Amino acid sequence: MISDIDLQEIIPRERTSSASAMHVVSGIPVPKPQRVRSFSPEEWEEFVEEWGSSLKAEYTKVRRFGGSGDLGVDIAGFCSPEGFKGIWDNFQCKRYGHPLRPSDIWVEIGKIIYYSFKEYYIPPRRHYFAGSQDIGTTLEQLLNNPEELQFKAEENWNQNCKSGITSTTEIPLTGDLFHYFQAFDFSIFSSKSVVELIEGHSRTQFHSVRFGGGLPFRPDSLKPPEVPAGSESRYIRQIFDAYGNYLGKAISGEADLESHGALKRDYLRQRERFYHAESLRNFARDTVPEGTFAALQDEIYYGVVDVCEDDHTDGFARMKATITHSSTIAASANALASAFKTQDRQGICHQLANDDRLAWVPENE
Repeated sequence: MISDIDLQEIIPRERTSSASAMHVVSGIPVPKPQRVRSFSPEEWEEFVEEWGSSLKAEYTKVRRFGGSGDLGVDIAGFCSPEGFKGIWDNFQCKRYGHPLRPSDIWVEIGKIIYYSFKEYYIPPRRHYFAGSQDIGTTLEQLLNNPEELQFKAEENWNQNCKSGITSTTEIPLTGDLFHYFQAFDFSIFSSKSVVELIEGHSRTQFHSVRFGGGLPFRPDSLKPPEVPAGSESRYIRQIFDAYGNYLGKAISGEADLESHGALKRDYLRQRERFYHAESLRNFARDTVPEGTFAALQDEIYYGVVDVCEDDHTDGFARMKATITHSSTIAASANALASAFKTQDRQGICHQLANDDRLAWVPENE
């Protein structure tokens, strides 16, 4: 029989920190390693691809193996143009419902040994195992003891590798292959923890979208060089045409603005705005998925194009009206929304003019 003594009052544990508005909207944040462990197969594959892009800073070339047989290669980081014939590292990223165990890797070790013995490639300099549920304690201990790892690999060859390396033939550990196995350097085998994968992923443009938490700090915007770069030529020509249309005379360059102080100041501001937008483009390249900045440009374009193509007294009035209107476009759905400023919106107008998507003095005027 259940007595009152067996029944306890429900008293939720008090939180050690106060709740914020973000907690009310999104709930308590899930730690990143826990998120990784809950990834579906598709999410895990996407995460690995995204993480793999962080390796491009360390290697001459990074490739994910996509052949009909994996040959023990998952993600390869090449240190030279020689590829598999030069120095390279291998990363095996596994998704299981448990931390990686020794039984999960014997066949992978067998593939590296067999296919390097067959000279498909030279052995990798380092071979890292990573798992969605991290590395189990037993496996981690083995990876830190190359002699014991080799002994256990030999012990498990017949069960895991003999018929597991390839489906077309059995690979017994005998003869020259056995001698190669005995001389093989098992210290190349190591591991990458989920935390290490997340740290690498944090250096990619996919991290903020995958895990949230906001964008990183945006550096100060670039300053326009005194002499315009070649990449500025088209939008600057458009600005000069707008001034000329306003003044009723041709403006061939900055020197022609010396007697027009207000226009000279306006010209310097427009270049500053362009460089603000260029800085945002660079920031986007490193922090958000490809296409995010182009989507922002499109949103600005569709927000201002009707103003730009409306009737105006001259090209300068058209440019000013278009740029002024760009400041009112929220673009709050874009992933860069928390990072862009008024100058960025204005500068994007000049990027669009640089690409001839906007014209301050249309050809028919």
